[in-house]
Amino acid sequence: MPNIQYILKEYWGHEHFRPLQEDIINSILAGKDTLALLPTGGGKSICFQVPAMAMDGLCLVVSPLIALMKDQVENLRRKGITAYAIYSGMSRRDVINALKVATESNCKFLYVSPERLETNLFKEYLPALDVNLIAVDEAHCISQWGYDFRPPYLRIAALREELPDVPVLALTASATPMVQEDICEKLAFVKPAIFRQSFERPNLSYSLFEVDTRITKIVDILQKVPGSSIVYCKSRKRTQTISEQLNTQGIQSDFYHAGLSAEERNRKQENWIKDKTRVIVCTNAFGMGIDKPNVRTVIHADVPDCIENYYQEAGRAGRDGEKAYAVLLHDYKVLDELAALPDFRFPSLEDIRTVYNAIGNYLQIPVMSGDGVYYNFDITDFTSKFKLDAWITTYALKALEQDGWLSFNEQVLLPSRVQFVTGKDWLYEFEKSAPVLEPLIHALLRTYEGIFDMPVSIQEKSLVYILALDEPTIIRQLKILDANAIIEYTPQKDKPQIYFLRNRVKKEDLYINQVEYGKRKKQFQDRVEAMMKFITDKEQCRSQYIAAYFGDKAARPCGICDNCLNSQQQALTPEEFNLIQQRITSVIGQQPITADQLFQQLTGIKKEKAWKVIQFMQAEQVIAVDEKGGISKVQP
Repeated sequence: MPNIQYILKEYWGHEHFRPLQEDIINSILAGKDTLALLPTGGGKSICFQVPAMAMDGLCLVVSPLIALMKDQVENLRRKGITAYAIYSGMSRRDVINALKVATESNCKFLYVSPERLETNLFKEYLPALDVNLIAVDEAHCISQWGYDFRPPYLRIAALREELPDVPVLALTASATPMVQEDICEKLAFVKPAIFRQSFERPNLSYSLFEVDTRITKIVDILQKVPGSSIVYCKSRKRTQTISEQLNTQGIQSDFYHAGLSAEERNRKQENWIKDKTRVIVCTNAFGMGIDKPNVRTVIHADVPDCIENYYQEAGRAGRDGEKAYAVLLHDYKVLDELAALPDFRFPSLEDIRTVYNAIGNYLQIPVMSGDGVYYNFDITDFTSKFKLDAWITTYALKALEQDGWLSFNEQVLLPSRVQFVTGKDWLYEFEKSAPVLEPLIHALLRTYEGIFDMPVSIQEKSLVYILALDEPTIIRQLKILDANAIIEYTPQKDKPQIYFLRNRVKKEDLYINQVEYGKRKKQFQDRVEAMMKFITDKEQCRSQYIAAYFGDKAARPCGICDNCLNSQQQALTPEEFNLIQQRITSVIGQQPITADQLFQQLTGIKKEKAWKVIQFMQAEQVIAVDEKGGISKVQP
């Protein structure tokens, strides 16, 4: 078996593993089921990529993130490692091609979205795949008690029955103890090896500010802390508004959300990664799988609904180990808004039925049909035409998804496709009449096998490298060939898709498992309450609070969050204590005075420190505080 240190150096260029990586890899190589909890940026992919390279066969990677799958496949291929991905929206022919290559070549990694696992096509090829490891990324998605439960993940257990002797590695950055236990149960782990990295981030300072105007505080932070930054917002509209406001203040920024085209998202992301854009103002659609170590600040303009999301997003700051800041902004209304979230996020059965019925009508799906079909779904157009609330629609879709009626994906990527539709004789004549298009025609014929017989997926960017032309020129030439009936060219689509998992039923026949639905609502309520406590707690170390939430009880106070710094400022030396006690004694008499009256006479002394001394004097029965809050000396 190859040396894992050699593999790490040869393919990834690293001399040493990060903490716990080597232990996790050795556990897998020993054939053990393994659960790895590694914080955001902790190098999770190395934990399955290195052992897979050390063993014969192929690693099956289950991931819900299409963009991340595509990035990892491209990165592996650049290292000379054969890898493929199968995800939502791919045609049957493309899936067959990927599975054929995976079974017949030296393919080392096959990335699969969870809904593909139980298709008959995948099951047909599974015995020939020679799987050596199953890696389950974002493993918290398998638990209905997790913050991002996805029912297709439950199918992984059935996959284990087909591959009984293959070890499973479950990876997540954020799972509470209850979710950790549920992951092990749902994946049928027997005596699993569990590795938890500390949730402490010694270089990351957490702080909270209650503000009236968010943009003023954001500008203030960005002016004080130079370097790359992310500003997270809840709404797409707010991302654009804040970005424009920052630009008017001379702070270079851009906005990002899932409603933009794939081309726009890629361009904005690349500009930020390459430091052409300093600040990216975005929704939580941004960040997954992005490895940018020098982010100095992550600012939340809105409060996330759970600690899991906040930890993931804030953790994108300071991955280079240098000092970084995670700043959470809120206003006086935030606690009421959070408290109302559970009822808002879990619509009534009647609301869910209304949305479901409207979807069927919008997509013109007859009752008792639709099963197994993808439909383009413009949620904005849908809610407008049927006069539905956008948020209720979103959460009704989530409920329908979690109960197994349909799946909704905002970023299904359908690659560009080309097929030659003319005969070879006419093609030869056309080339003579349009010599400028000849290089593109030859590149298509040389690069894509079977392009005369069937539509094949193409990548315009690959043709850019082959022909040394820019992408707009390539696309324009492809459209000319299409217009002249030389090829059929279907440009890439990245429209949102709805996939019906069952045939459409009548509105009154739609049912949701109310018991499980109620349990998920209660779990969500618990997560919201933990977020509310995080906001209101002015004493416990922020880093310690987050670590304890995820079951890491050994974390020490960070010393650099807002609560730790306030605590340090409130610390009293013996000299200060004696001085304040003398001042209080000189002011208080036998008749009670209010705290405000007392503080007015304790000029130059911080209230927090004065209160500490007052509480001590009260405990020692030197002074007394009556029912109305009046403070007086205790009679000897």
